[in-house]
Amino acid sequence: MGRIIVEQIVSADGYAAEPDGGIGFFGSSGELRDPEMEDEQMRMLDPVEAIVLGRITYGMFEAYWPGTSPEAERVAAPINALPKYVVSSTLATASWGTRGDSARILRGDGVAALQSLRRGIDGDIIVWGSLTLTDALLRAGAVDRLRLRVLPVLIGAGRSFAPADLGQRALALEAARTFGSGAQLLAYRFA
Repeated sequence: MGRIIVEQIVSADGYAAEPDGGIGFFGSSGELRDPEMEDEQMRMLDPVEAIVLGRITYGMFEAYWPGTSPEAERVAAPINALPKYVVSSTLATASWGTRGDSARILRGDGVAALQSLRRGIDGDIIVWGSLTLTDALLRAGAVDRLRLRVLPVLIGAGRSFAPADLGQRALALEAARTFGSGAQLLAYRFA
């Protein structure tokens, strides 16, 4: 049975999106292109067997990753090669670029869909961004690992990576790493 890993890119003050929902702070000073961070992402992706995205994040990924070459960003190769799933009740199709690939649409309750998916996958399942889906997974206690990529930038306001009504949940630190760019990776399991 696969593990569900949620990874969020957040500001140092804990926001995963700007007040308008944007993610412009991701590129504020180039931390995501740090070669050390890219090496870490490649290691993390090694046991991943599937990518699951919410509808909005899927749209952002589909607009960017299919046309990105591995020479420009090494993580493009596994992102484009791995099976992709999108949780949506509104999408009719989920193409992936112009190569004819597509993501499988998971309908209905996102938590139930992921629980079903994880029973058929031996490796890890990564959920990136997808804040509404992540909220539901965290509320349901369905997340095995939480990875935060913390960028050295304050944005002052925005959307937290966790729902405000979550309550207290104990975490156990599995890894912490600071990169030359000043970004940090914090990896937790739920205690």
